[in-house]
Amino acid sequence: MSKKAENKPVDTSVQNVDAESAEAVQTVKKAVSRKDMTLAQWTWKEMKRNKTAYLMIAPFMMIFILFTVFPVVLSLVISFTSFNMTTLPEFIFMDNYIRLFLDDDLFVTAAKNTLIFACITGPVSYILSFLVAWFINELDPRVRAVVTLIFYAPSISGNVYLIWQYLFSGDAYGLVNATMMEMGFITEPILWFKDAKYVMGLCIVVSLWTSLGTAFLSFIAGLQTVDRSLFEAAAVDGIKNRWQELWYVTLPTMKPQLMFGAVMSITGAFNFGPIVTALAGNPSVDYAAYTIMQHLEEYSGVRWEVGYASAISFFLFLVMILANMAINKMLSKVGE
Repeated sequence: MSKKAENKPVDTSVQNVDAESAEAVQTVKKAVSRKDMTLAQWTWKEMKRNKTAYLMIAPFMMIFILFTVFPVVLSLVISFTSFNMTTLPEFIFMDNYIRLFLDDDLFVTAAKNTLIFACITGPVSYILSFLVAWFINELDPRVRAVVTLIFYAPSISGNVYLIWQYLFSGDAYGLVNATMMEMGFITEPILWFKDAKYVMGLCIVVSLWTSLGTAFLSFIAGLQTVDRSLFEAAAVDGIKNRWQELWYVTLPTMKPQLMFGAVMSITGAFNFGPIVTALAGNPSVDYAAYTIMQHLEEYSGVRWEVGYASAISFFLFLVMILANMAINKMLSKVGE
């Protein structure tokens, strides 16, 4: 056996899942190969056999379809109309999308800013959430609870932006301005959230400060459920340090939590508008931090152009779906 083969760790954490998946595939293949019934007939037979399970999940599926699937489909339909909530929708086909990409300069600015926000806050908040959760997991259980609360508190605190508005107040009484003037770095106050040079960077910092939310808690829960015997088996298979343990054992075991955290990070990265509105207003100075969410709020809540707003929201939905698919593909490579 070659040295490379000897040192390659065996991913023992996903063997059961692979076995179950293979068994399910074989079952479907057998059903397809049967001559006495079609695949649809076999599916209906299995549904009747598992009718109790379907009955149990029926309430969730009805709520999910009513409040998630139906609004998405309705948004797509309305995006092809001219609709202002006072008259019946008028079908205009692709005019809203043509206007969105060719005639709306503000949308281009909003898309560029949103992409910058998402590319910075999404990956950084995701990695930061996992690293902090990994650090907290090594602490004593009593200390762990206190530290978790400290890191999680900013994401659930009401009016949390008041802290940053006080720190970066545009007058001489703001803590940052007062400190810098006292130390001689500046001679007059800086209008932090009214200056295009600073507003985007400050909003990104605030977003990262509040990013340790639900994904952070899911990472802590996932780390708590890792079977300690897997580390012993991995040591026998050739794992030599903590980083190899993380890559070949911990992360593959936590794939459900990693996927959930990725979805939450993507959602938070693209839903950046409320933070900018709270700190810099809507629109921000010179549209320096203007986002798609703010553009959507403008057309849905101020101008009442619901058809055009639906086109904006559906475009954002597609972008988030594509980002989710890309993250899912990358997470599938974890542990390989």
